[in-house]
Order: sequence, then C-alpha cells, then structure tokens
Amino acid sequence: MSRAVNLAAGSVAVAVLVLALKLVAWWLTGSVALFADALESVVNVAASLAALAAVRYAALPADANHPYGHHKAEYFSAVLEGALILVAAFVILNEAWDAWRNPVQPELTPVAALVAAAATAANAAWCALLFRRGRALRSPALLADARHLLSDVVTSAGVLFGVALALLTGMLWLDPLLAALTAGNVLLSGVRLVRESVGGLMDEAVPDETMRRIRDIVGRAAEGAIEAHDIRARHSGRLTFIEFHLVVPAAMTVEQAHDICDRIEVALREDLGEATITIHVEPEGKAKHRGVVVL
Repeated sequence: MSRAVNLAAGSVAVAVLVLALKLVAWWLTGSVALFADALESVVNVAASLAALAAVRYAALPADANHPYGHHKAEYFSAVLEGALILVAAFVILNEAWDAWRNPVQPELTPVAALVAAAATAANAAWCALLFRRGRALRSPALLADARHLLSDVVTSAGVLFGVALALLTGMLWLDPLLAALTAGNVLLSGVRLVRESVGGLMDEAVPDETMRRIRDIVGRAAEGAIEAHDIRARHSGRLTFIEFHLVVPAAMTVEQAHDICDRIEVALREDLGEATITIHVEPEGKAKHRGVVVL
C-alpha cells in the first residue's frame, strides 16, 4: 500500500499548491466566485490530510483487535471528506448571498486569469491520476479525493468563465450567481460521497456486475461440485469478502472437495484481486436447488 500512501501525500501537496494559487487569483480580482472556489480548496487540504491518515492506517496488518484488517478506515476518511464538503457548500452560499445583496465589481487581469487557470490545470491532472491509480488500488479514500477534485475542476472552470462574462456584460449579479451554483455542485458532491461511504461502512453488497462475475467464476472453476448457493459478497476498501455454500457429491473425499475450493479461490483472486473467501462444503443431500449457480 506504499503507492496509495505516496498518492495520498501527493494529494496534500497538490491541494496546498492549488489553494495558494486560488487565493492569489481571488486577491487579484476581488471576485466572490473565485473566493468561493478558494474556500472549497481549503476543504481539499483538510480532506487530503484525512485521506493520508486513513490510507496509512488502512495499510496496517490485521491484529488481535482487528482480525479482518483495518481497510474500513478509508471509508471514515471519505465520510469526513463528505461532511467537510457540505460545510464548505454552506459557507459558499453565505458568501454568495452577501455578494448578491452588495455586488462588487471584480477585476480579471491576464495574470489573475493565468493563475486561476494554472490551479484548475493542476487539479485536473492530479484528478486524472487519482482516478486511474485509485481504481487500480481499489482505495475508497483516493477515489473520494478524485471525485472531489473532479467537482472542483468543473466548478473552477465555470467560475472563471462566469467572472469573465460578468466583466464583459457588466452584469455583476453573475458573479454571486456562479458562486451559488458552485455551492450547489459542491453540495451534491458531498451528499453522493457520504452516501457511498456509508454504504461501505454498512457492508453494502457488491455491484450487480461484480456479483455476476463471481457467479460465473464459481460456475467455471468448481468442476466436480454440484452447485453453489447463498453467495454473498461485499467490499471493504481494496479487499473483497466472499462467502457461499458449495454442494458436492456425498461420496467425495475431503481432499477432493478441498482441491475444488482451492481452484475456486485462485480463480476469484485472479479476477478480483485481494479477497477473503469462505466456502462451506455440504454433501449432496443439502442442496437447495433454488437461487443457485448450477455447476
């Protein structure tokens, strides 16, 4: 998991850099929309620090108090990030409301525009890297950070465009309006993130597509058995937990049944990566003959 820790540490560095650039852009323009965008980057810094701590903790090996490992720590980080995003959304709404009642003429110099664009470009590049590596490592904390950054990229591009439009048209109300739209986008991002993270903490079942793959793999790899039933699976960070009952002929030896189980486990791990698999072997007379994978 050293790669995940390095990525999380990189996220902290990028978040601090982007925050500094956005604050410079706001200072140069006086735009409330750019100030709102900078406030969201404050959340990015806090969330990146939380993700770094969670990824480091999740990498700890299983111990006596946590025999199933520490993988769920990443979900706590994602829930915290979602909560911070919600707080940022309400702060931005408050700033937008004040600017709506008391509009201020923003200034968008070429330097300010370049600084804001550089911040957005840095976020976009790191966001793409986090999505790619987060999926490969199956890290909820890194993927949560990537989704947040994607929202930030879209917001920043829209804000920069809106400030320029407000200056060109003279319609100062566009600046606070875009700040409010930024808050709405941030709010939706936070709600989605909290919902997904809580699902992980509540041991939500794997997606239907993943379950179909598991059933297909069991069906192909369990030659010699009769059927499998009560297949259940869930994700816990990068780890997948799978359990099911495997029905074998009554005359089959323990060694033969064990060989089938080993074959199934190897096939599942080749497809799903790191997984904890529990198989309960049953004699033929226990078969349910419903809701099963027929082998």
